[in-house]
Amino acid sequence: MANRRDSRIEPSFEGAPRAKSSDGFSVSEEDRVVPANRKSAAKRKSARAKSRGRGRDRNRRGLFSIFGRLLYWCFVLCIWGGIAAAGIVVYYGAKMPAATTWSIPDRAPNIKIVSVDGGLIANRGMSGGEAVGLHEMSPYIPEAVVAIEDRRFYSHFGIDPIGLSRAMVTNVLGGHFSQGGSTLTQQLAKNLFLTPDRTLERKVQEVLLALWLEHKHSKDQILEMYLNRVYFGSGAYGVEAASRRYFGKSARDVSLSEAALLAGLLKAPSRLSPARDPKAAEERAQLVLAAMREEGKISDKEYKVALSAPATRAPSYWTGSENYVADTVMEELPDLIGDVRGDIVIDTTVDLTLQKLAEQSIRRLIDESGKKLNVTQGALVSIDDSGAVRAMVGGYDYSTSQFDRASEARRQPGSAFKPFVYMAALEAGRTPDSVRNDAPIKIGKWTPDNYGGKYYGKVTLATALAKSLNSVAAQLTMEVGPDAVVEAAHRMGIQSDLQSNTSIALGTSEVTPLELTAAYVPFANGGYKPDIHFIRRVTTAGGKVLYENNGGSAPRVLKAEIVGMMNSMMTGTVEVGTAKKAAFNWPSAGKTGTSQNSRDAWFVGYTANLTTGVWFGNDDGSPMKKVTGGALPAQAWHEFMVAAHEGVPVRPLPGTWKSTPSDTVVPDEIPSADASQPPPTPPAAVGQSAPVAQAPARQARPAQTVDADGFGMPSDSGSTASIKHPVPPGDVGGPTKKRQTSILDILSGG
Repeated sequence: MANRRDSRIEPSFEGAPRAKSSDGFSVSEEDRVVPANRKSAAKRKSARAKSRGRGRDRNRRGLFSIFGRLLYWCFVLCIWGGIAAAGIVVYYGAKMPAATTWSIPDRAPNIKIVSVDGGLIANRGMSGGEAVGLHEMSPYIPEAVVAIEDRRFYSHFGIDPIGLSRAMVTNVLGGHFSQGGSTLTQQLAKNLFLTPDRTLERKVQEVLLALWLEHKHSKDQILEMYLNRVYFGSGAYGVEAASRRYFGKSARDVSLSEAALLAGLLKAPSRLSPARDPKAAEERAQLVLAAMREEGKISDKEYKVALSAPATRAPSYWTGSENYVADTVMEELPDLIGDVRGDIVIDTTVDLTLQKLAEQSIRRLIDESGKKLNVTQGALVSIDDSGAVRAMVGGYDYSTSQFDRASEARRQPGSAFKPFVYMAALEAGRTPDSVRNDAPIKIGKWTPDNYGGKYYGKVTLATALAKSLNSVAAQLTMEVGPDAVVEAAHRMGIQSDLQSNTSIALGTSEVTPLELTAAYVPFANGGYKPDIHFIRRVTTAGGKVLYENNGGSAPRVLKAEIVGMMNSMMTGTVEVGTAKKAAFNWPSAGKTGTSQNSRDAWFVGYTANLTTGVWFGNDDGSPMKKVTGGALPAQAWHEFMVAAHEGVPVRPLPGTWKSTPSDTVVPDEIPSADASQPPPTPPAAVGQSAPVAQAPARQARPAQTVDADGFGMPSDSGSTASIKHPVPPGDVGGPTKKRQTSILDILSGG
């Protein structure tokens, strides 16, 4: 049995060895539903998946934690920012009068502008008529204004968050103030109650007042008040005044194209006024029409008709050249006293008698010679030694053209710019007796020719300036450098941008008659640059002084010795040079100027009493018929100055100049070079080894007289030596003040 048991054969399965259990049964790996190795692998895979899941959960929780913290701190900052903003509002709001005392002020006050002797120049402010109700005026006017100025006017609550955000983004991205975010309500609040100061306090108060206006008045009432008070340029306050000013009709009868023009003026009333720049006004009106079509205010047909029939401007009912002065005064007034709240009187520096004389002279010469010489326009500016403007004529006839050619038209001054070239040369060590060779020269590809093609050979600088020799002026510019000439002109009072190149010697950079005349004033007053001004005093109707020009100290911009030399040379222009027609029984000096093809003719001259500049030309830049600065301009200058100096005691020009002794002649030696190669040097220059003698020495003399030998040719003998004088620093007199854009302007557009 035992052997049988031992010899029995147990059932077996194919495959790997079986694992025996204690009861004799065994199961192979293949017999399992899930093999052991697969099960362990699955466990491992499951563990890894769980681990990865926990990692992802941790990452998610980390990201959510970061975003959560970011949102939390943003929320905290918003709360604190809101608290800070509320604090600012409360602080500045507390400085305002109680809201119960706020009231709408009366409509546009009268502005009386008077001359230096009390004569009436103009009344502004009462330039239109009564206030016009919104339902009375042409419906195109409010629609045009809302479309271009505040398209969400009827939906916002006085402040437009969307428009403000857009303006902030645009200004920040652009890095400068280009768009405003103020609503019509805010603009009305500013015009009614606030000063034009661009400060945070003013902005906060503007917002509070805008909210108050929206609470107290309906949208139509706010829009009506705005249209009856806003400034439309050229002295016109309110839509009725502007309609009569520009179109000769009531605001009730304004057409679509005329309404678009009026709405376009609100962005920049003075600059866009059709009386000053019709082209800019029309371009802006087209933008308004496009905005109206986009907003659905007009149809495509109305849009096309308005574009094809632009607004036609009626002649002004204001006449007389004194209105050019009144326009300038009105432009300067807001910067001096802010918005006008009541009737005021403006005392100007203008002498009404001289103003009329200037106008008569300009008009008479054009009437007599205009057709024959192809001259249609003229301008005159006269300034005393303190910088007070005594007369300013901006054109032939104010009633037909209100564009002020005296203060706004930039034209090439021609040789009238040469005094700054000679001034720079004198500051670099030359004197009126320095000698240059007046002959044809070539500077690069440029050949500056003398007028008429005539050359004089060796001449003194005094002779060259008196005869306005282009060759010598170009040589001096090459010697001292164009930058020195530009610096000298800016220091004296030129404000326009000047091109720093050799051709500046001949006055190729454009300037206005007002600034060119102002830049000659330091020659007349001994070297000081005064503040040019039209307004002496502004008072209320009751006599309270709102502003007064106390003169102040004028900085010295020119050394006394240079003043004497310049006056000595420019006296020759009047006595024996190109401006002999200007001479009269007063010591006087000046310089003529004629641009290419006689497009502009100038004479700027002065006595110790007045500096007067005269320009003749055409608005379209067409050439005149051989009109030079020594012709019509010198004649007009003579007529005006004779009348202006009648009965005035004669005074000599400031400064004297003594000719340099023969043993210390000024440096006339210039290194020779090939004039056709850069850097170009005029071939007229003499080499260092070739001495040039100066004119015989003269005794000290008043600056208003020049001896005849000062214009003679120098002898061939003599010696030269270099004497250098320091050049005044470029910042003499201080830099030109420019308005800086603040961060508040960029962010708020206020």
